[in-house]
Amino acid sequence: MTEQKEQKRRRHLMDPANPQREVRKAGDSGPMHLEPVQKWVLSALAFTTIIHLSVGIVIAAVYIDEDRPSARIGLNVIAAAFGVLSIAVFRAIHQKRFLSPWLLLGTVPGIVGLVLVLR
Repeated sequence: MTEQKEQKRRRHLMDPANPQREVRKAGDSGPMHLEPVQKWVLSALAFTTIIHLSVGIVIAAVYIDEDRPSARIGLNVIAAAFGVLSIAVFRAIHQKRFLSPWLLLGTVPGIVGLVLVLR
């Protein structure tokens, strides 16, 4: 009878008879945990969706008849409000305080729309 010598398995290979799962602690460096990734994805989606709405309102204001300036200006004010709302939602998802100089960035679509409408 021939005896087979048990070969020692290399460390980088998994042992099918004894599978082990790598456990990471909360403070370990490595891939991002699920919660921060979810926050970034949700905030990016919310921000881009609301900004698209704001830009769409600006485009609608540009195509309104020139004899209705109050409607054109009103739509641009609404677009600026939605822009500020998009920044506020982004900050709320990341649990930052609402009042911030970053909110002024949200007024950009409305200001650009006013420039386009009033020229």
